[in-house]
Amino acid sequence: MPRLTHLDDSGAARMVDVGRKAETVRTARASGRIEMSAEALTAICAGSGPKGDALGTARIAGILAAKKTSELIPLCHPLSLDAVTVDFSFLGDAIVAVATVSLTGRTGVEMEALTAVSVALLTIYDMAKALDKTITIGGITLIEKRGGASDEATG
Repeated sequence: MPRLTHLDDSGAARMVDVGRKAETVRTARASGRIEMSAEALTAICAGSGPKGDALGTARIAGILAAKKTSELIPLCHPLSLDAVTVDFSFLGDAIVAVATVSLTGRTGVEMEALTAVSVALLTIYDMAKALDKTITIGGITLIEKRGGASDEATG
C-alpha cells in the first residue's frame, strides 16, 4: 500500500518537505459542471442575471481561488503560480468550467486547479440562485497533471 505523504511516521499530519525536489514545469487541468434551468442558463450566458456578468465574475473568482489555495487547504504549499486560466463552455443544460494552472516549481498544482474550478462554479451558483432553486454542481475532477515524478495524464 502506498504511503500517505501528508502523514509522518506516527500518523500525524504534516506538510510534505519538497525542498530537495527538482524544479520542473508543472501543470494541472481540472473541470466541473453546474446544471440549471434553461431560463437561468440563458440569463447567465447573456450576462443578464440579477447580479450581472456571472461568467466574468466566476473567472476572476476561480483565478483568485487558485492563488489562495494554501490558505484554504491546510497542508498545501503556498505557490508562486505562473498562470491560471478558467474557461467555460456550454453543454445541454450545463456550464462546464475548466481551470488550467501552471508553474515552475517543486510541487504540483492539482489542488490549485481543483480549487479554481470549485470556486468558479460556486460563484456561478451564487449569481444564479435567484433564478433557479434547483441548481446542482458536480463532476469536479482532475483531468490532467504534468511535471514532476508522477507526470501523467489522468483523463
